[in-house]
Amino acid sequence: MRHPFDIQEQWFHKLLQAGRQTIYGQKYGFENITDLESFGNNVPVVEYHDFYPYIQRVKNGEKNVLWNTPIRLFSKSSGTTSERSKFIPVSNESLHTCHFKAGRDTYSLYCNAYPDSQIFRGYALGMGGHLSKDLSNNMYVGDLSALLMKELPYFAQRKRKPPLNIALMDEWESKIEKLAETTISSDITHILGVPSWTLLLLKRILEKTQQPNIRSVWQNLEVFFHGGVSFEPYHKEYDRVISSDIRYFQTYNASEGYFAIQDRPDAKDMLLLLDHGIFYEFMPMAEVGKEHPKLLSLNEIELNVNYGLVITTNGGLWRYLVGDTIAFTSKEPFRIRITGRTRYFINAVGEEIILDNVENALQEVLSQCDAIVEEYTGGPVYAEHDRKARHEWIFEFDKAPDDIQNFTEMFDLALQKANSDYAAKRYQNMILDLPIIHIAPPGTFYEWMRQRGKLGGQHKVPRLANDRTHLDSILKM
Repeated sequence: MRHPFDIQEQWFHKLLQAGRQTIYGQKYGFENITDLESFGNNVPVVEYHDFYPYIQRVKNGEKNVLWNTPIRLFSKSSGTTSERSKFIPVSNESLHTCHFKAGRDTYSLYCNAYPDSQIFRGYALGMGGHLSKDLSNNMYVGDLSALLMKELPYFAQRKRKPPLNIALMDEWESKIEKLAETTISSDITHILGVPSWTLLLLKRILEKTQQPNIRSVWQNLEVFFHGGVSFEPYHKEYDRVISSDIRYFQTYNASEGYFAIQDRPDAKDMLLLLDHGIFYEFMPMAEVGKEHPKLLSLNEIELNVNYGLVITTNGGLWRYLVGDTIAFTSKEPFRIRITGRTRYFINAVGEEIILDNVENALQEVLSQCDAIVEEYTGGPVYAEHDRKARHEWIFEFDKAPDDIQNFTEMFDLALQKANSDYAAKRYQNMILDLPIIHIAPPGTFYEWMRQRGKLGGQHKVPRLANDRTHLDSILKM
């Protein structure tokens, strides 16, 4: 927090030194790189599909391809930019100086924010994902949560629930039952997980116990550490299911690295972790999609501007575009909030609606309508013949608004307030027409994810897309 630029410069040189011993480093002349300018001139900005051939070589057992120490762990992520699973290498250095270190920092920052915390008197509940072993190369592949659970030291294993054989189960529906059965009688003081899948477990526990809320089951439950997706659509429902006096603490932990942690009570932003094996660069949105994009370093960023997050890590990722967009809320220290995805938008006629716009609009409208959203997704309806372009949305409500037409109009106005380009296109219905909103029956999104083999773990419902693939698939159901 005190020396951000010095720390980042140190990591830049440490990573470069390790990279010089790799096949990737030799290809891009790491030996001749001495500063950030030469780094930018020599090393390309890549996405997963560019990097995949190198990752495949690592998975096949080839050494020193991307990192100079052996890789035995791969974090499997469905990603939101591709239907294909992503396999992110996790080095021993990344495991310990990024993920585990940041995990300890999460507890430290939480206890600093809440000195009265009693979370260590009970157990942590973590749902986990699936883990498999590649016997030919003695490598493990699985959700990040599963890898971390498997590698946790003995003392940490003793303070978490459920046991590993249940936490790492593959079949999701049976797993929910086992999770509920084995944790109901435990003294759970804190929960760690993705909001969507954790909510499913908590509701099943309430069904089994017939209790009014989760705090009646776990009297000492204090905090939910959440990440993976925006929490705002779920906030109201969590207050109902757990109880309104629960604390929430946000983390930004991805397969590629642990990037940020909330460090103040009730804050909407997070502290960017600068001393955890990652060197950061930031891509202005105007540069997204360019063959040779111009990136900014930490000392060049501006507040409240959207940037694509680009990382170089001690897991062997080099100038890797994560796919998330962030905006800085503070420079002293550097704090950020997640605003969306570089490919997570609707842009039918130049309106460029991003996730941050939608979340802000939804938060405003749901509070006015006293409604609760379970899941949702949206996409474009393109202009055709005499039909104007518009947006189309599918919402699954836990508590639906009384008047869907009124909800549609309020949501449309809130989006106009959140995005001036959208407002301009909606002016007098000249370019964009009023959105279409469908109410999906309960369980629709769960069944859609199940049919696609995307239940549990780090799988997420895609919120926005600039095509109709997801929309049409769900509407067909």
